[in-house]
Amino acid sequence: MKQDIIVTSEYDGLPLRSVMSGMLFMSSTMIKKAKLYGIVEVNGCHQIIKYIVHTGDKVHIEYSDDARMDPEKSLDIIYQCPDYIIVNKPSGMVTHPTHGHLDDSLITLLHADKPLHPVMRLDRETSGLIMIATNGYAHNTMQKYGMFEKRYLAAVYGVMDPAEGVIDLPIARRPDSVMIREVNPEGRECITEYKTVVTDDINNISLVEFHLLTGRCHQIRVHSLSQGHPLIGDGLYGPNSIDNPADERSLEIWGDTSGLDSKAGRVALHAYYLKFSDRLNDSTEDRTFISPLPEDIRNLFSEKSLVRIDEFLSEAH
Repeated sequence: MKQDIIVTSEYDGLPLRSVMSGMLFMSSTMIKKAKLYGIVEVNGCHQIIKYIVHTGDKVHIEYSDDARMDPEKSLDIIYQCPDYIIVNKPSGMVTHPTHGHLDDSLITLLHADKPLHPVMRLDRETSGLIMIATNGYAHNTMQKYGMFEKRYLAAVYGVMDPAEGVIDLPIARRPDSVMIREVNPEGRECITEYKTVVTDDINNISLVEFHLLTGRCHQIRVHSLSQGHPLIGDGLYGPNSIDNPADERSLEIWGDTSGLDSKAGRVALHAYYLKFSDRLNDSTEDRTFISPLPEDIRNLFSEKSLVRIDEFLSEAH
């Protein structure tokens, strides 16, 4: 990180560390690292972090623990700067190295010389946009102050009624399961906005945009199911789930859905839209990135529906 700022009146008469924390969003750990291993100056002179600053003082902070990366050419890199990288993660790829995925995780394939810091996470089957910070300062700053707006596209069974709205239902882990979540009045607050993009009458399916106002595990999948519309290909909450079998009523509604589930090959969920405030690069405007709908989800829809889907994505830019 390298930051040059001018002390505002709000911090007049306060110690330098207050400016570092308040104006530069630096954690106490990062302030210590900058003090010990970096450059901390006021008006061109080295100063201790207890130094009292005044309005108009010029503060220069410099400390580098940036990871250098040599990403695999197969990765779809959307944007890269010294502080973070945005990748269009494919379905089937885990974010962190785990048992069984030590060599093919996203973090591994970025080939960094220092630890990387995912600012967000996506489940293995979920495709789409994800931000990875190259240093602790960027990670802390973006997580706390990035004001992220994340939107997803999901292919669901049936037609949402109404076509758009808000689902406000608490979610909790099912008592007898480590993985499965469910709507539960004792759960944590969980709010999802949704809007139907297109309904495909041929297969009785819809493409729906979901906007998370909270960030809970499996939020979209559980909330969509709560409205009677499981995601296509969802092996945990869908009609063909082994771990969470659908009831007879659900089977009567949807009939044999194994064909569409097999065609999708995974839960049909894509993180297509990412908007945030870049507090690291002196940007006065929000940054917005959009990822096209992957072919495995597009293939579920008719040509007529795809025309509307492409129009929607074009409007989102």
